[in-house]
Amino acid sequence: MKPQDAGNRSSSVDERRRTRNPFDVMDVPNPNDREVLEFAACAKLAGTSDDENAKAWTAPGDRDQSGTIEGNWCSRWNGGADPTIAGDAANKWKQGQAEVKAAGNRLYLLFDWDNGARRGLIDAHREGTRLVGKYINLTDPKVTRPWIGSIVSNQRIDG
Repeated sequence: MKPQDAGNRSSSVDERRRTRNPFDVMDVPNPNDREVLEFAACAKLAGTSDDENAKAWTAPGDRDQSGTIEGNWCSRWNGGADPTIAGDAANKWKQGQAEVKAAGNRLYLLFDWDNGARRGLIDAHREGTRLVGKYINLTDPKVTRPWIGSIVSNQRIDG
């Protein structure tokens, strides 16, 4: 194979990709729609040290300290009850694993919960440390929500 063939091969892979996101899972529909922009205009994240997300909930070494936001993360979220999880409530934390990838000025956060049985994707536009986009529940795709986030550090994203 010649070097130029290798370049053509990667472009054909790009052509086969049917998604905007780098995970090749279902895309978040209209991640910049009016509902997202209206939500982002009103919602605020403080990212302060007394925020619920500021409390340590993983060991310090669990997050790669490599100086980049991209990579594997531990994730947790609350704010919605998952009816498939016995005893779940909106105020209970759901924990799982996540991966963050950047593509231009967008961040994609693919995460799971309920021991990997449930998955979600966030597609967000990045403006400095502010993230604005939308979430889709990949297990139940009719569930989508506007989402904002704040990159507090390479070890913490609030949203």
